[in-house]
Amino acid sequence: MVGQLSFFSAEARTPAKADLAGFLCGPGQAVSFARGTAARVYVELRDEWRHQPLRQACAERGVTSELCVNEEGTRFVRTPFRTDLTPLAARWLDGSVKKVPAGFELNGAVLRVWALAAGSWMESAYLLGLDPNAPQTHEPLQNALLASGLPCTLVGAPALRVTGRRRLARLAELVGSPPHGVAMSTWPAA
Repeated sequence: MVGQLSFFSAEARTPAKADLAGFLCGPGQAVSFARGTAARVYVELRDEWRHQPLRQACAERGVTSELCVNEEGTRFVRTPFRTDLTPLAARWLDGSVKKVPAGFELNGAVLRVWALAAGSWMESAYLLGLDPNAPQTHEPLQNALLASGLPCTLVGAPALRVTGRRRLARLAELVGSPPHGVAMSTWPAA
């Protein structure tokens, strides 16, 4: 028997550039260029498996991306500077400081990208990684998860910790099936 998809599920929505806010919920960054006429988003890769699914998530939203390596050897997935990413960057930046937009609401598509960028299991809990350099975003993101029906706890990684069978089932419902190439052991499940 196949369960009914939630209206807020990633699989029930058409992919949109605004879904790339999932990069920014986690440790990703937005950068504006040329007085806000173009912007890019990028995220450091904590695990090698994240590279292809993140690039695929961008492609599904009509955004090219590339794998980059900085001088220290840190790997990133980043978009080029694009005019159609300026609304996303403008919502998430106060000058050059990352902030959670007022009235921000999570949906399955944003959660899916967030899980790809910074999700992981720790024992029987699923962690959604946060930006250690933007502690001002932690509480608003915790509140956004709560409003999505996912009460969670802030833990020191930093991350938001989702536990309990029903909550994990809700998270799995919202993010949908794992993308091609993503191991079930790394993806939210009940």
